[in-house]
This record gives sequence, structure tokens and C-alpha cells, in this order.
Amino acid sequence: MVMKKERKVNVSGKPKHSLDVNRGNGDNKEGRSAATVRRLKMYNTRPKRDRKGKILKHDLQSKELPSTRIQPDRRWFGNTRVVNQKELEFFREELQSRMSSSYNVILKEKKLPMSLLNDHQKQARVHLLDTEPFEDAFGPKIKRKRPKLMAVDYESLVKKADGSQDAFEQKHAGSAHTEGSEGDGLRDLVRHTMFEKGQSKRIWGELYKVIDSSDVIVQVLDARDPQGTRCYHLEKHLKEHCKHKHMILLLNKCDLIPAWATKGWLRVLSKEFPTLAFHASINKSFGKGSLLSVLRQFARLRSDKQAISVGFVGYPNVGKSSVINTLRTKNVCKVAPIPGETKVWQYITLTKRIFLIDCPGVVYQNSDSETDVVLKGVVRVTNLQDASEHIGEVLKRVKKEHLERAYKIKDWDDDNDFLVQLCKLTGKLLKGGEPDLMTVAKMVLHDWQRGRIPFFVPPPRLPEGDSSNEPCTSGLGKDPAVDDNKASAAIKAIANVISSQQTMNVPVQKDLFSEKELEGDNSEQPEPLDS
Repeated sequence: MVMKKERKVNVSGKPKHSLDVNRGNGDNKEGRSAATVRRLKMYNTRPKRDRKGKILKHDLQSKELPSTRIQPDRRWFGNTRVVNQKELEFFREELQSRMSSSYNVILKEKKLPMSLLNDHQKQARVHLLDTEPFEDAFGPKIKRKRPKLMAVDYESLVKKADGSQDAFEQKHAGSAHTEGSEGDGLRDLVRHTMFEKGQSKRIWGELYKVIDSSDVIVQVLDARDPQGTRCYHLEKHLKEHCKHKHMILLLNKCDLIPAWATKGWLRVLSKEFPTLAFHASINKSFGKGSLLSVLRQFARLRSDKQAISVGFVGYPNVGKSSVINTLRTKNVCKVAPIPGETKVWQYITLTKRIFLIDCPGVVYQNSDSETDVVLKGVVRVTNLQDASEHIGEVLKRVKKEHLERAYKIKDWDDDNDFLVQLCKLTGKLLKGGEPDLMTVAKMVLHDWQRGRIPFFVPPPRLPEGDSSNEPCTSGLGKDPAVDDNKASAAIKAIANVISSQQTMNVPVQKDLFSEKELEGDNSEQPEPLDS
């Protein structure tokens, strides 16, 4: 029997050729290392094949696992959750009904499959099976569709065109009348650019920066005209695209209207959003404690975040910066009784967990006239070319006894006569004794914007059967991700703060209203709203 000779192995540590692995790793800086040699050998490896060329085994394949196929096992999917389509549809409807109220809050959204609950807009638009069944469009039972013609002949086409033209004119007749277009086809003169303040792209860019950075958005309203200073476009945007953000309505300047009007607006607006009354003043404020407690409760709701940001938005000259100064009890934001003082957004630290964001005043484009824009405080009075043309609307809105008490004028025929008498009383005369109507008109508009002339829009009456002050504030109790003792306590605390403020004594400036107006005259209040 012939003995096999053992293969000699080089164990000396000195390589005999360039592909010898018997060498150190990096000892010889000029030559190759052992790792480099092994890598170069790997490039030349070839799989083992039979005579027909079929691969029998790869060179680097393990001998213990000849088959590289992994057997599937259902235990891989043991921790996934499966939901039925009917259950998913039911949960979508339930979530939509709960989230329609501004008082409900979704907690721990990361635990919920929000991508399944919210249909994509492109998918929501297309409903092919509702238009035509699948069997009629594809397969052996396909039906050829006839083209849908608008008209059979030329005469019917002309009749249909005339009818659509009449329907279009009737539909847009009201909007054309409000825009000032006459029947002769003429348009009014183009507005001056100062009446479009707060509508520029830069201002709206600042607004959307504040919205994107904020967890809670406080919309500041003028208590004298809350509905006129609301931005419905912003509210619609938040409901559709920013459902995870919370909104609060803040009635600022509540000291310029009677207490019964403030409480009435609180009851009306609380049906839509949490609403608080506020009087901005560093020394003597009202509603500061209520607003701070509500913000603290929102910080408790957002316990997953280290801090929350609160953005203040609204019309120009409603007091956004003054509210922030009141919360900080010092002047951290530049304020002035004229619109457009805040140019850019700015961050202010209130506490370690609450940050405040000030925003410039934003005006959404609507059908307001130039006089409405001036009386809402959007335009600076000093920039008006003819301020006297807006005085007539002031005389219509303000009661006569208030004007008599403010300017000591007993009787007047029209707005021009009122301005002439005021010029003589104040001594605003030009050369030759002519009255300076422009200066006096600007004085009246300044008094209007700064609250020296008493004026307010009375709140609408609620129906007699509606005795509740606010809707239910309970969250989604059936979902396990929403059940949380701290969160439910925070929601109840917010509801208690809002309801308790409706029973407080609201401060009112002295010598603005008579005792009869402060008590609330029934003749001043409008008819109840239809439920």
C-alpha cells in the first residue's frame, strides 16, 4: 500500500511567492498583507460545475447548509395587526364624527395608522365602480357605450347654450353687484395698494411659518366685531390639513364692550372653538390666568414633546403683541396703536415648556369695501388721501348719544355738517377760516380705532332650548391609545376654565356706556338664531 505524501505547509512566516498567505498583516509596508492576498484569491474563485455546465456548488458556499433556500414560516408575521375592511370603514366614520368637534383631541397619534384612516386625495376623487360596474367595462359581457352628445341637432344646441347663459347670469348677479360692476359693463377704479395691506406673499409666508412651527394656534379677535375679524380661510385650512393642531379664539379688548355682550359672544363662539375673553394690560389684565392654565393643559396633552409652541395670529391691530406682553408681564414685543407694527415673526420664551410666537397681521382677501377695511383697523389713518369719505359709516354705526358725549355736538345734518361743527369746536381751521376737514376726519378715525368712541356688534341670541354653554369635551374613549388619565384630566380642566370664565365679572372702561347699556337692553339684541 502506497503512503500518501502530506502536502507541505509553509509555517516559517516568510512568503515564498506573491500569493502566499503565510505573511503578517501590515508588517511589511512595501509588500502585500495577508488580507490583500486573500482578497485577490477570492476574485479568482469559480463555482464547481458538472460536464453539462450546471453549477453543483459555489466555492464560498457552506458545507453544512447545501441548500440556500429559507423555509417560510408564519411566525415571521406574528406581531402584525390585521383589520377587516368593514371594521376599518367603521373606525374611519367614528373618527371623522369625533374629530368634527374642536374640543376632541387625538392622543398618541404615532400609535394609530393615520395613513389608513385618512384616504389620499387622489384616491378619494376616483370612484370608477360607482360610475360603471367592472363587468360592463371588461370581460365577455362588455358593453359598448354610445357617445353622450350635448344636443342632437344645431337648434337644440343653441337652446341649451342660451339656457346655460341665463343660469350663469342669475348665479353671478349677486356677486357682480357687490363688486360694483354696473349693467353697462363698466368697473370701478382699481383700489389703492394701501387697502391691500396684510395680503402680500411675504405676510402670508410669515403666517404659514408660524402655523408650521406651532402646536397650539391662538386666533386673536377684536371683541367689538368678532365675526368681522375672523379668518375663516385659516380655520378651514387647519381643519383640512392640520388636524393635529389646536385652535383657541381669544376675544381681546373686552373692556370696550358691555359684560353681557362679552359673555354672549363667549357662548356663541364656544360652540365652534374654545373661546376666552381677554384684556391686554401689563398691570391690570383680565383673562391672563385662564389663558395660562389652558396653555399648561395643552402642554400636558403634548407630553411626548419637550416643549410646545403657541402661535398668535389674527387681523392687524387686534392686539397680538399686547397679549404676549401681558403674559410675560413686560414689554418683549414692540407694540403701537397702529396696524403693521409687527413686521416678522419672533419667538418668545414663556416657560421651559411653552414658547410663544408673534405673527404679523394677516388679512384674507374678501369683499370688504374700502370703508370696512379702514374701520377694521387694517389701514393706517395717516396714509389716507381722503379720510372724510369714511366718516358717514362711522356716524351710522355709532349711536348719536355717544357722539354727543364724545365731541359735545348736539345735532347735525350729515357727515359734512358734523365735521364742520367739529372743526369750529376744536379750532382746526385753514387760512380764511375754512374748516380743515381732513385733519378732523383723521381725528375721528383715530378715536374709532383706539376705542374712544363706543361701538360693538351685539351677539346673536341662542335658541331657547339650547341651554348648554359648550359642547362635550370628551375624547375618543374607545381607542386604547387615547385612554389616559392625565389627558382626560387635562381636557376636563380646559372645559372647566372656559365655562368658569363665562361667570366672571368682566371689566369695562368707565364713562363709555350708560347704566342701561351695561345692564343689557333687550331691544339692542337681535332675534335668536335658527338651530
